[in-house]
Amino acid sequence: MAVVMTPEACANGTERCAAALSALGYSPELVVNLQGDAPLTPASMVAELVALIESEPQFAMATAAVPASPAVLAHLQADAAAGRVGGTTVVCSSAGRALYFSKSIIPHVLPGTTPRESVLLHLGLYAYRPEALLSYTVHGAAPIELQEGLEQLRFLDAGLPVGVAVCEAPAWEMIELNNPTDVPLIEAELARRAAMESV
Repeated sequence: MAVVMTPEACANGTERCAAALSALGYSPELVVNLQGDAPLTPASMVAELVALIESEPQFAMATAAVPASPAVLAHLQADAAAGRVGGTTVVCSSAGRALYFSKSIIPHVLPGTTPRESVLLHLGLYAYRPEALLSYTVHGAAPIELQEGLEQLRFLDAGLPVGVAVCEAPAWEMIELNNPTDVPLIEAELARRAAMESV
């Protein structure tokens, strides 16, 4: 297994993937990026993501999401009410193509109306085609990417189609490490799962 160090100038994980791919000197069919702030992501989601992008050649990149459970949605709402930037949500078309990602909870639900679909929690998991990574670095940071602080918005700004694999939520809450208050929640879940495996 080859290991490479990426430049400190890389602004995000996608730029690091592009730099690593360039340093490795060969071009695989796909590049998968599992980000360190998502330690509760199950391996099955990686397989679902790869299956999606392999079956849909129009997608330059694909990412994963799960329907937000009531507890996760409450966690996102509590972060927003406290002025903290919490998890990321995504809205996609009926064909599974990403329309927008946001650190705000989207779609907005008008008062007095019932949501037609669940809020989708975006996960820090990506699969890229190598040519999409090259396009990403050439395009440069997009204003909306910088405003939201979301690297995947650069693909949308460049007009590159992004697929969303809507996965079944696992038996635990999909909390990502976005704020210090998330640490004890993640550690408790990891400890619970470790205890179950040791039985």
